[in-house]
Amino acid sequence: MITITRLVEPINLTTPINNLKHAAPKLDQHKTSWTQVISSLFTGRMLLAFVMGFSGGLPLLLTGSLLQAWMVDVGVDLGTIGLFALVGLPYTLKFVWAPIMDRYSPSLLGRRRGWLFIWQLCLAGAIALLGFSNPSQILYVTALAALLLSFFSASQDIVIDAYRRESLADDEQGMGASLYVGGYRVGMLLATGGGLFLADHMEYHWVYLIMATAMCAGLVATLLAPEPNAEHGKPRSLQEAVVDPFKEYFTRDYAIIILVFVFLYKVGDTMAGQMTTPFYLDLGFTKSEIAAIVKIFGFPITIVGTFLGGVLVMRHGIYKCLLWFGVLQAISTAGFIWLAYAGHDIWVLTAVIAFENLSAGLGTAAYIGFIASLTDKRFTATQFALLTSFMGMPRVFAAAPTGYMVGAFGWSGFFLFCTLIAIPGILLIIWLRKRLSTNANN
Repeated sequence: MITITRLVEPINLTTPINNLKHAAPKLDQHKTSWTQVISSLFTGRMLLAFVMGFSGGLPLLLTGSLLQAWMVDVGVDLGTIGLFALVGLPYTLKFVWAPIMDRYSPSLLGRRRGWLFIWQLCLAGAIALLGFSNPSQILYVTALAALLLSFFSASQDIVIDAYRRESLADDEQGMGASLYVGGYRVGMLLATGGGLFLADHMEYHWVYLIMATAMCAGLVATLLAPEPNAEHGKPRSLQEAVVDPFKEYFTRDYAIIILVFVFLYKVGDTMAGQMTTPFYLDLGFTKSEIAAIVKIFGFPITIVGTFLGGVLVMRHGIYKCLLWFGVLQAISTAGFIWLAYAGHDIWVLTAVIAFENLSAGLGTAAYIGFIASLTDKRFTATQFALLTSFMGMPRVFAAAPTGYMVGAFGWSGFFLFCTLIAIPGILLIIWLRKRLSTNANN
């Protein structure tokens, strides 16, 4: 019988907390049959992971690609557009308020579903508010609305990650992550591909109102979802919710180095992605062409990459796939240099997008699987928020100066820099694999 290995191994909570080998993915993973994998795929839990992924992915690029296109249309300069990456700061700081969602439960729907419903309602309102702002006249109002949207979206992400970790069995985490990413990409597609297409035919404020209405899918899923069992317990005090998750994590071996790796792994890909919409527009592509090729055509390729990445991780292990996929991500970023020289060429754009989206899907599957495997179920929301905060930091800090970098280096020089900046993360994979393998064998 053909078998594949698990993406994520369970964490042994009875072992000392200062030894990372019990929290890191094991290299000698157990195997799961194809029958078990397929049977896990067609369950309500997996459908819920997909819908929650959609609810998480929809808001993300409403302050990114769609807002960038709006600002380009009204004449906002590239430097200011690049600085708008800072409105994503809540994604990097969400571990600060995550302990509140581990410790306290709303009066209705339970700890996880109650918080989800609150943040999804707030998100719908913030999306509508952003749509009624006017970046051509009062830019700070647009920035404030985008910041609120990011805060509510980051808060929703905290609870979605915790819900998925707690509601799925350990051997379902990999498949759940793949479906979550698939739903996330659908949400991003609606916000960018759908949003850009609609923006060619109607005012931007109507586009944002449509996106606010689309958040109803997440609200319905939250109402219908079961509340996960808190079998590992929850913090008994706010102090325990704040202190213990960080104490448990930072007393592990190589804890800081792993956070550095989480920051670096997608930094080049993220920096390049921050400026791709202005790049396409500068080359002369219309918003409809961008929507059709970059978003709609690229979407199924990303989904294929995500599921293929999950299967390859199960088969070959997390560390080896992180290395392979990291190299592919760097090569795909270099593809934008080719496009810069080719100019307004639909076929070159199609080839670059196909390879970039495939490699992004592969890398994301391994990346999220690695992060999930490090999470202690006693502190799910806080530790997941900590790790994904570092995952999101490049989208804010590294992406903020990208507009000025384009002005200084030109498009080709900028994408060359984004390619080279990916190398330290790839080298760190090799270093970590050697150290963690040594620990696991001792």
